[in-house]
Amino acid sequence: MLDRLDHQIIFDSIADGIVAVSLDYQLLYMNRAAKQLLGCGERIEVFGRPCREMVRTHACLGGCVLRRTIERGEPLANFETVLRTQAGTEIPVSLSTALIRNESGEAIGGVEIFRDISLIKELSARPDGSGGGHGIVSKNGRMAQILGVLPQIAQTRSTVLITGESGTGKELIAEALHRQSPRKGRQLVKVNCAALSEGLIESELFGHVRGAFTGAIADKAGRFELADGGTLFLDEIGEIPPKTQAKLLRVLESGEFERVGDSRRIKGDVRLIAATNKDLARAVETGEFRKDLFYRLNVVPIHLPPLRERRDDIPLLIRHFVSRFQETHPAKVNNISPEAMKFLLNYDYPGNIRELQNVIEHAFACCEGNTILPEDLPLTVYHPNASIIDVALREPNPFRSLERELIKKALDQSGWNIIPTAKRLGMSRSTLWRRMKDLGIDRPDRP
Repeated sequence: MLDRLDHQIIFDSIADGIVAVSLDYQLLYMNRAAKQLLGCGERIEVFGRPCREMVRTHACLGGCVLRRTIERGEPLANFETVLRTQAGTEIPVSLSTALIRNESGEAIGGVEIFRDISLIKELSARPDGSGGGHGIVSKNGRMAQILGVLPQIAQTRSTVLITGESGTGKELIAEALHRQSPRKGRQLVKVNCAALSEGLIESELFGHVRGAFTGAIADKAGRFELADGGTLFLDEIGEIPPKTQAKLLRVLESGEFERVGDSRRIKGDVRLIAATNKDLARAVETGEFRKDLFYRLNVVPIHLPPLRERRDDIPLLIRHFVSRFQETHPAKVNNISPEAMKFLLNYDYPGNIRELQNVIEHAFACCEGNTILPEDLPLTVYHPNASIIDVALREPNPFRSLERELIKKALDQSGWNIIPTAKRLGMSRSTLWRRMKDLGIDRPDRP
């Protein structure tokens, strides 16, 4: 019936997904790009399967668009909808449909063509044209270079090592790489290596069989198995113990691994992205990290600069987070006073973007009007009286004195109201009362 579609090599070279169906909506053909988009595996046999089992879009909820084409002869061009993959991931696509006719001009089926428009959507979602749909907001030159090469890096299978201080957006970069890769229809599995104990990390990564250790009451697949065909993101890679480093190296070299307690080898197809805030090169010199593993991980290095080195992004990020919290927070905040903005722009943000986000959220929680004022900011950002620090440094116990002066300043700003003072300081009322008593802080009207 579809002799014209037997040129598989040609159709598989096309970047758009192509799906052909019969008049009774049974699948006749699906090219490689369509299988990648749907995440169903390139070797799967689709012939004869109902279209609705394999291809699901938001457009299907309002009636099959391909049915309209087949029954009415009305083609569809560049209709934007969302494609749902076999793993449940949703991908924005541009959808076109057309009739398939035989040499006599009779309709014998229909064809759907899907074009992935994820990157276009990400670019259009950038505030002021300078951010990304994954929350990567920047107009900084160094960041622009990094974001500019992400699509090219995403198309490869190479291991990526993302470095940078905590809070610089390493996980967002990993998500962007996965979303723009041919693996986007499969799972992105995330593992925080620092959160796993030495006794559990191998089981979490590689899985285990029943009876492998106390508490292993059933077989369990590891993260490498769960990420098969997709991407595995190992955050805080510098925290994994030496024994696990050796096993991870073997996986990277052979693509095979063994579950804990089992000798059978499992072949995996996983793209690995690692991240760390450690200086791994230094860790190699001190013997904390294997040199051979470092070289295996560092095939494509990406270093994210700290926020203090991209200060031109701070106003952009402030607007971004204000806009986000306006949608989710009950406070009707719509402005930042010039004085508060001055403090926000001059602060160094040792916690980087994550800290800036927390600062804005703190301001929303403390703001009583519609304008964020300096006193709505955390004390780490807002310390207008340098004399507090000067006085503290002249005391025998400067840290105790500094704490006392900062609490007194917060109490003054809140009119000695305990509830807003505790909120501003980020502690409970009972803790504030206890610290006041310990530091000898009394109300001004008390003797």
